[in-house]
Amino acid sequence: MVTGEAMNRRSFLEGAAALGVLGPAAGRAAAFSSGRLSVVVRGDGPDVVLVPGLTNGRSVWDGLVRALPGHRWHLVQVAGFAGEPPRANAAGPVVAGVAEELAQYIATARLRAPALIGHSMGGIVVLMLAARHPARIGRVMAVDILPAPAASFGVSASGLKPIADALMAELGRSAEGRQALERFVAGFGGGAVPRSGSDSGVVARATHELATIDLTPELPRIKAPLSIVYGVPADPAAAGTIDRRYAAAYAPAPQARLRRVAGAGHMVMLDQPARFAAEVKRFLGDR
Repeated sequence: MVTGEAMNRRSFLEGAAALGVLGPAAGRAAAFSSGRLSVVVRGDGPDVVLVPGLTNGRSVWDGLVRALPGHRWHLVQVAGFAGEPPRANAAGPVVAGVAEELAQYIATARLRAPALIGHSMGGIVVLMLAARHPARIGRVMAVDILPAPAASFGVSASGLKPIADALMAELGRSAEGRQALERFVAGFGGGAVPRSGSDSGVVARATHELATIDLTPELPRIKAPLSIVYGVPADPAAAGTIDRRYAAAYAPAPQARLRRVAGAGHMVMLDQPARFAAEVKRFLGDR
């Protein structure tokens, strides 16, 4: 976010917009202040908000932004992840708080029916927004996440809660607890999750929330067009299991379009960037 004296800020923003560094919405974005997240605006065109996943920074979207010019990208980063200080996320819930702050950002920046794309934890954030603030969004894409993330382990959110509680209690006491948390985080996506520079306390509390969240009852409230993109392995049997899991999980949202990306793991945008960009292009072009 831009800081400094008001006149200098205005001059900087006007010059940056003229150079195409920031889109026309950048001045409005600069007026937004949050202790839970920050937003960088790039490009010009229809508004698209990108929300990264657990421990990730906004850079995971760099390839997508380069591949699809002609949009005004609002790149979110959660405080406490990928080198950003925890600030307001240093205590208390993280996921739901980020969702509410992002709803406020959309209102403050006066975005009109923006498209929302969220990966992993970011997918939960955009699903929350779609269900709880339907008038503020245009369409939604959730990437490689189930409405009840615990289902990735084949259990319910209530069934996973005791394990999540135990990990939270152990985290502050030992290195083994932190290692267990890292394995737990990786389990949500079936593979390693980049963690560089993330605050362990923020990661722990966000992971605990993800383990105990179940948005299934809220899916019928989502009226916006909804796309669900997920990765599947090459093995047909394993891919079929994942297909059935996603179809059952999103059945309460009959408008949901399920889009599988073969040969991708949890980080779909990095594992299959061309295919992922094609899915996003389809999603954004269907207006």
